[in-house]
Amino acid sequence: MRTVLVVDDEFGVAEVLESILTDAGYNVVSAINGRQGLARLSKARPDVVLLDFMMPLVNGPAMLRAMAADPAYRTIPVIMMSSLDEETVRRECDRFAAFLRKPFRASAVRDAVARVLDNNRGSDDVSDLS
Repeated sequence: MRTVLVVDDEFGVAEVLESILTDAGYNVVSAINGRQGLARLSKARPDVVLLDFMMPLVNGPAMLRAMAADPAYRTIPVIMMSSLDEETVRRECDRFAAFLRKPFRASAVRDAVARVLDNNRGSDDVSDLS
């Protein structure tokens, strides 16, 4: 079973994502901010990370930079999520495999995760996905 790490400070969003992804057959681990997300990486290495852009303590771009700087985590694909448009988010960080604009549909979440996992199969570099 593939594991998805959901990092979002909004409890309701994280809960909905966990429900959608669990129903789709994924094991889901959650974190409420980037600091907790980085700690979760070492406990249960996920196959993909759904990462909120704006969060307290350690935001999405900071977590993404920390992952990119660590050889153990830089190959884990990240799906960035935000209510901001993708162009605005890419000005802050561009090393993510896919983008989900909030609010999103359940089907968009399932499709993005499946697409990123399919594209990343056998790849050690996610930079070709962005």
